[in-house]
Amino acid sequence: MQTVSKHLVDIDDEALGAARAQLGTETIKETVNEALRRVSSGRKKRVARAIDILVRAKLEDRDRAWR
Repeated sequence: MQTVSKHLVDIDDEALGAARAQLGTETIKETVNEALRRVSSGRKKRVARAIDILVRAKLEDRDRAWR
């Protein structure tokens, strides 16, 4: 289940209009939520890639790097 909360924020109207056009959304709520989803999914992908790199790292190579 998704948690939703209300927030009173000041939003730059020009940025909102640009985001709405880019995202193809119609309402402020839809625009903000879609923008947040896209930004957070990008972060999840970057974290997953970083973890994959660490998993494949040769630990002995890292030990030598600190000497």
